[in-house]
Amino acid sequence: MKKRIVIALGGNALGSNLTEQMEAVKNTSKAIADLLEEGHEVVVSHGNGPQVGMINLAMSEYAKNNPGQPEMPLSVCVAMSQAYIGYDLQNALREELLSRGIDKPVATLVTQVVVDPADEAFKNPTKPIGAFMTKEEADALIAKGEQVKEDAGRGYRRVVASPRPKEIVEIETVKELLDAGQVVIAGGGGGIPVIREGKGLKGVGAVIDKDFASCVLAQNIDADAFIVLTAVEKAAINWGKENEEWLGEITTEQARQYMGEGHFAPGSMLPKVEAATLFAESKEGRTALITLLEKAKDGIAGKTGTAIRK
Repeated sequence: MKKRIVIALGGNALGSNLTEQMEAVKNTSKAIADLLEEGHEVVVSHGNGPQVGMINLAMSEYAKNNPGQPEMPLSVCVAMSQAYIGYDLQNALREELLSRGIDKPVATLVTQVVVDPADEAFKNPTKPIGAFMTKEEADALIAKGEQVKEDAGRGYRRVVASPRPKEIVEIETVKELLDAGQVVIAGGGGGIPVIREGKGLKGVGAVIDKDFASCVLAQNIDADAFIVLTAVEKAAINWGKENEEWLGEITTEQARQYMGEGHFAPGSMLPKVEAATLFAESKEGRTALITLLEKAKDGIAGKTGTAIRK
């Protein structure tokens, strides 16, 4: 049966640099095309962690070497990442569809997402962006007023606020494109974070978690299914222990119980499970799925993945 699906692509679906990205999107497009070939409507969102950090670093270096040039706001760097990831992804997906005899337009939408300026996240930046740094590089950045944290023994990374998404500004455009039979790439990198100022919108220095933004997007277009693609086929409780258990179909109540018991790592599986649970709770009949990219088709068919239902 035809479904309206939102797919949130993880970093493994995009690679970590330009060369890897161009190769990764070819495989990613095959998995998305599988769903489109079965007649489903699809909206694709994606992360931008390495990409937005790379862009921000490049723009900072440009400003440093060109006196008088202002620093590029992080919100603008997010917009740049949306366009350049979307460019590669839409071209690869369009090519894959045409190779299957499917003449279906693919459009990337530069997407703004409203956040609350009073969100507590602005007081405690936690979202890592950009490349790993040495202690000396981190200290230099801290001296400039940036927030830096050590990342699990792998080095230091810049961290920024990650406020919760409240509203997708271009949601009506997404709906119109879907109704016109197009594949839509929207909400890239969690969306460009903006706050409302009177009748205007102002970008803020933050990065929104793409899984939470994708969840809001999925709810607002009345999607039937929300797929969070990650590096494992299923979520697990007691991960890495002797009593490790991979999860198949679970209820939203079970998901919340497992989250409360601390089974999922913050910054890794926890936001994925939480976003999936929020979507499944939002309306009767909605299903959230956490699985591997190449298992998306089987997951929708109920053959694998962690499915969360109300």
